[in-house]
Amino acid sequence: MISYGAKQYQSVGTQSGIENASPHRLIQMLIDGALERINIARGQMERNDVSSKGESIGSAISIIGGLQASLNKDTGGEVAHTLDDLYDYISHQLMLANKTNDVNLLDESTKLMTQIKTGWDGIEAEAKAIETLKAG
Repeated sequence: MISYGAKQYQSVGTQSGIENASPHRLIQMLIDGALERINIARGQMERNDVSSKGESIGSAISIIGGLQASLNKDTGGEVAHTLDDLYDYISHQLMLANKTNDVNLLDESTKLMTQIKTGWDGIEAEAKAIETLKAG
């Protein structure tokens, strides 16, 4: 599942280094990439650059789809299901923002993705410890 996210991230041309990234770092990169695309789309929307705005929003939605596909709802429990619903909601808001040119919907999507990022960044030490245990 994470490989799908990696392909999505790689396909939108964000940073390199995916091959050596830990699963935790890969998710961080995906979240950063989605936030970057939403921010770019916001500027394009403000400049009325309709074509580029649509491409940037489409890229953000693709990255969020990669994040969503990486969820393991069997072992992730309620957190995975909640994130799945949240990713659906954010993708819907982004599609609506693209259709209506509503910058507030982009801002809401940024806020939600930033909250996910904060939570994910907060478990970095725990994720590294688990990866070390698996490797050793």
